[in-house]
Order: sequence, then C-alpha cells, then structure tokens
Amino acid sequence: MLRIALFIICTLLFIRFSWRALSNPKAHGFYRFFVFEGVLLLILLNYPYWFLEPFSPLHILSWLLLLASIFFVIQSLLLLKRVGGHDERQEMPENFSFENTVNVVEEGLYRYVRHPMYSSLLFLGWGAFFKHITLLNIGLIIAVSGFVIAVAKVEERENIHFFGPVYGDYMRRTRMFIPWVL
Repeated sequence: MLRIALFIICTLLFIRFSWRALSNPKAHGFYRFFVFEGVLLLILLNYPYWFLEPFSPLHILSWLLLLASIFFVIQSLLLLKRVGGHDERQEMPENFSFENTVNVVEEGLYRYVRHPMYSSLLFLGWGAFFKHITLLNIGLIIAVSGFVIAVAKVEERENIHFFGPVYGDYMRRTRMFIPWVL
C-alpha cells in the first residue's frame, strides 16, 4: 500500500510539474514526464531489494550507476546556471526558466555529452533496474530508455531551431548520453 500511495503522490507532483508540457506532445517535457514515471516505477518496485546482497556484482554496478546519476545531475545543473544563462522563449511556454539557456554550454560534462541530465535519468533507471531484474523491470527499463532517447531527440530539434548551426556543430562533436560511447 505504501508503494501505491507513493506512486500516486509522486505522479500527481510530476503532473503538476509537467502540466504545460503534457498539453504539447511536440515539447520535450511531454516525453520527460514518461521518463519520470518509468524511473519512479523502477525505484518503487525495486527498493525492497536495494540493500540485499549489497556487494554482489549487479548491486555494485547499480551503485556505480546511481552515483554517476547524482554526479551528472549536479554538474549539469551547476554548469547550466553558471554558463547557460536563461531567457524566456515565447515559442516554448511550457519550458522552465533553467531550460531556456541562451548559450550552448560546452564546458565540463557538456564538452562530452549533450544531455547530461537525461544521462542522469538513464543511470538512475538502470541503477534501479539492476537492483532486482524481472520481466516487468526489463519492459520498464526498455520503455524508460526509449523515452529518454525521444526526449533528447525532441530537445535537439528545439535547440537546432533556437541556436541554429552552432548547435549542429556541437552535436557533431559530442555524444548524446555517455562520453565516448553513446
């Protein structure tokens, strides 16, 4: 019952957070909502297993992914605030101010990865997945990964429209989620 209650409460918070984006399937925030929901489900389904066999190879991999998730989100938020700047975008009213950067950030993690915040969500989802692998969790992590790719693709289209060829050049020099890999 507790997990169901937490799912409902968090879903309502995600809906509140994503309300404007959910009304526009062409916005990256629309797809991000489903990433949040999938990661939430993976965490809630697997939290009873987080500390069982904490030193097994899968749990060590899981902890490494969870730590990477924390590192990526903190670093990317700090860099966006310090370097990205922000301004309102009339054509994207569903965005939050921190998303409306006026500069292409190419420092720190952004030198290697275009979407470190989405990388963070991928790492969080896969970290939760490796805590307890089931058929349901396999389906969820595939869906989460698919939605992360979708949200990144939509955001890249938005960024090319806003930043122009500068962003296209940036895309050619960087990976989408994982430095030197993907």
